[in-house]
Amino acid sequence: MSTPPSGRPPNFEEIIRHFCSEGVEFVIIGGLAASLHGSSYITVDTDLCYNRSTQNLDRITRALTAIHATLRGAPADLPFRPDAKTLKAGLNFTFSTDLGDVDIFGEVSGIGSYSDVLREAEEVTLFGFRVHVLGLDGLIRAKRAASRRKDLMIVPELEALRELQRKKEDEKK
Repeated sequence: MSTPPSGRPPNFEEIIRHFCSEGVEFVIIGGLAASLHGSSYITVDTDLCYNRSTQNLDRITRALTAIHATLRGAPADLPFRPDAKTLKAGLNFTFSTDLGDVDIFGEVSGIGSYSDVLREAEEVTLFGFRVHVLGLDGLIRAKRAASRRKDLMIVPELEALRELQRKKEDEKK
C-alpha cells in the first residue's frame, strides 16, 4: 500500500537542485521520469533511486535536512531523523518536504539496485544540472513489476513512446 501524498505540489526544480548541489548520486524514476520521456502522466512526487554508499547517504542526509524532510504518513510525534544511519537501516522511504513529496528507493522492482538502475538510465540536462533518468525500457519493466493499477495504466503510453523513440533512431541511420 502506498503512502498518500501530502497534497503539496512538487517543486521539481528545487528538489533536483538540492540533491544535485549536495552531490547526491541518484536516478530519476517513476512519474517524473515518464514525463521527461514525453508521457502525459501527471505525478505528485519525485521518485529517486539512490546509491547506498556511506558517502552518498551523508549527501542525502544533507539534502533531506535542508528541505525539512519528514516521514510521510507517520505520526507527528514519531522520533525520526533522516540521517545516514537510519537510511542505511532501511531501503525505501517516503518523505514530505517543504518542496513536495520525495520518495527514495534503494532498489527498484523489476530492475534491482542503484547500479542496475543506473545502467538503464540516460543522462540529460534538467534545470541546468546533468542528471540520470531511467530509460523507457526500464520504466516499463518497473511499472509492470510494481503491478499497481496506476502503474499498469501508464505502460501502453510508455510502450508507444518507446516505439516513437525507436522510429526516430532508425530514421537517423
